[in-house]
Amino acid sequence: MDKFRSQLSQAGAECHVLKNRIIRKMAELNGLTALAETTIKGDTAVVLGKGDAGAVAKIIDTFSKDTKGVIAPKCGYFDGVMLSDTEVVAIAGLPSKDALRAQLLGLLNAVPTGLVRVLNAKASSIVNVINAYKNKLEEKAN
Repeated sequence: MDKFRSQLSQAGAECHVLKNRIIRKMAELNGLTALAETTIKGDTAVVLGKGDAGAVAKIIDTFSKDTKGVIAPKCGYFDGVMLSDTEVVAIAGLPSKDALRAQLLGLLNAVPTGLVRVLNAKASSIVNVINAYKNKLEEKAN
């Protein structure tokens, strides 16, 4: 668990083992009604984070795989929405925010680049036609 907590702290999150009724009461007092109404059974560790939710989900998923499912997500709570265990794992499979930003920038850059290529191709075609016409006139003159 120390290794797990260390990895979480690097991602801006922390882990606390709490009793299920304390989790429900905490959720109720903080207005997290969906979490307060969720039935949680067995030993539960609560992971709280302020940073990138995807990075935290990846750490949880990796640790779950390393422990062969002994420690696994039960549910998640993100932006007021309850997530199932499979949704938490799905978030772990998403690229990081930086990777998504890079992909978006690549897409945004591709449009003007394509436009420049099309315009350049048309200009090259016109130059090639004019050059061929010039060569034809030179052949007639000789």
